[in-house]
Amino acid sequence: MSRAAEDGIARAALSRLFEPSDTVGMALVAVVGPIQALRIVRGETAVCSADRRLLREALDLPDGARDPLEEGLARWGPRVNDLAPARDLATLERLGGRLVTPETEDWPEALDDLQLARPLCLWVRGRAAIPEQARIAAIVGSRDSTAYGASVATELAAGLAPRGYSVVSGGAYGIDAQAHRAALASSQESDIPPTIALLACGVDRYYPAGNEELLRTIASRGLLVSEVPPGSSPTRYRFLQRNRLIAALSAVTVVVEARWRSGALNTAHHAAGLGRPVGAVPGSVHSVNSAGCHRLLRDGSAVCVTDAADVAELAGPLGSEPFGDRSTEGGEERRVQDGLSIPDLLLLDGLPLHASTTVDKLSVVAGLSARHVIGGLARLELAGLAVRTAGGWRRQKG
Repeated sequence: MSRAAEDGIARAALSRLFEPSDTVGMALVAVVGPIQALRIVRGETAVCSADRRLLREALDLPDGARDPLEEGLARWGPRVNDLAPARDLATLERLGGRLVTPETEDWPEALDDLQLARPLCLWVRGRAAIPEQARIAAIVGSRDSTAYGASVATELAAGLAPRGYSVVSGGAYGIDAQAHRAALASSQESDIPPTIALLACGVDRYYPAGNEELLRTIASRGLLVSEVPPGSSPTRYRFLQRNRLIAALSAVTVVVEARWRSGALNTAHHAAGLGRPVGAVPGSVHSVNSAGCHRLLRDGSAVCVTDAADVAELAGPLGSEPFGDRSTEGGEERRVQDGLSIPDLLLLDGLPLHASTTVDKLSVVAGLSARHVIGGLARLELAGLAVRTAGGWRRQKG
C-alpha cells in the first residue's frame, strides 16, 4: 500500500474520531502526521516530549497549561472501538464517491486558509472535481425564506451558472434549495459542477428529508461534500462548522435573506474573517427575514448586491472576463472609467485631451506622488486610455 493510501485511510478514520474543528486533534495531525496521530489515539505508540512541545506551540498554549493531548485522548477514547475506515471508504465507493485529502491532487487549496480548522479530508460524492476557488460562489440564507428571497436567490444562481460559476450552498430548505435548483436548471455543458451542497452529515444521507430528490439530483449532476464520514448524523455543531467550509471554498459569499441571528450570518462572518468578499441582498425594512442582511450592510461586513453581475464583480478576476462584463446589461453603455481605481480616475481626469503634459504636472493636478503617477499611466496606457507622446502624456481620443 502506498503512503498516500495509508494517509487517506488514517484521515478517514480520524474524521470519524474528531469532531469538525477539533483543534487539538488537528494540531496533533499537523505535528506528527495522520498515520502517527491515529497510532497515538489507538494507544499503539507514545508521544515523545519533543512532539508534546510542538503540539503546545501549535495550539499557542503557555507553559504550565493543562496537557491538551491528555484531554483529547479522553475525549476521543469512547469512539476508538467504532473505527472502521475500510468500511466507510467502501460505502463511499459504492456511492460513486471518493476521498479527497491534502495529499491528493484534487485537494482544494482554498481550505488551507483555515489553518488548524482545515478539515482532515472531504468525502465527495459526484463525478466532477471540486472547482478552483475563483469559480465558486456561495449563496446562503434563511430556511424560512419569503417569496422575495426565493426569487432573488433564483435570479442570482441562474445568472452565475452560465457565467462559469459553481454555486455552493448548504442543501437546506429555503434560500439554499432555491440556489441549488436554479443553478441546476441554468447550467450548461461544462466540466464544472453547476452546484455543490456542503452537508453537515454523511454524503449517504439526504438531510433534510424534504430535499431528498434535490440532493439526489445534486449527487448525479453536481457534488455532495462533507467532512464527516458516511452514516454521520447532522448536529447543530456540525451545521455551524460546515459554514466555515462554504466560506473558505468560495470566492464570494452572498447572503440573500437572513434573520437577525441567522446561521447564514455565521457563514458570512467566516468569509469576512478569511478575507473573502461578502455580499448581502437588501430587503424591506419591515421584513424580519432581511434584518440580518441589513445588519451586515450597516456594519460594513458586506457589500450591497442586487444581481449576478454584482456577485461576479465581487468574486474577482473571473468576473472581469467576458461572462462578467456588465457593459451591455440593463441597456447601459460601458463608460471608460468603469473599473478604474480612485487614483487612476484622478489621473485620467488630469490628462489633457489635445495637449501633452508631464509626470510632474500630473502629480500636482491629480494630487498623487510621481511614483503613483508613473504606475497609473502605465495602467491607463494598457487600457487604451492614455497615450505617450514626445512631449509627455495625453488622454486617448475616441
